Amino acid sequence: MVPMHAASQNDIVSTICKKTRNPSFCFNVLKSAGTTDLKGLATFTLNLAHDKATQSYALAQSLASKAVDPKLKERYATCAELYDDAVDDIEDGKNYLGEGDYNGVNIKASAAMTEANDCLDSFTQPPKDPSALSGNGKTVEDICSIILVIANLLLGHA
Repeated sequence: MVPMHAASQNDIVSTICKKTRNPSFCFNVLKSAGTTDLKGLATFTLNLAHDKATQSYALAQSLASKAVDPKLKERYATCAELYDDAVDDIEDGKNYLGEGDYNGVNIKASAAMTEANDCLDSFTQPPKDPSALSGNGKTVEDICSIILVIANLLLGHA
């Protein structure tokens, strides 16, 4: 039995990614992390999720201000609120990580994932979202999925 910290990067990444909702995305993300330390990977992915949620918030705000269709305008405004909440949740998750509260990290990553999903769900009915917002939402969900696995691993090793 090899201790977790001594395992190769591929072993750690493989252990994490096979449990995520998008393993190939996970492999691509984590191979650029430059660490195999679970806390380091958690920090890396929380920062990525924060950046993507912040971009999504700004995009949704911009789209809401420019949309002509009242339904789209309302959906974008709702998405802006959801991504604003997601950014706050991810910031809380970072704080919990710093405190060693991995269950808190798990809860906050799950909340951010739900908020991204709620935004995506708002576009299941026409009019369709022609912007990059839906792709961003999927990315936020995929990154949060990685954070959830890492938080669970940290819980198991805590």
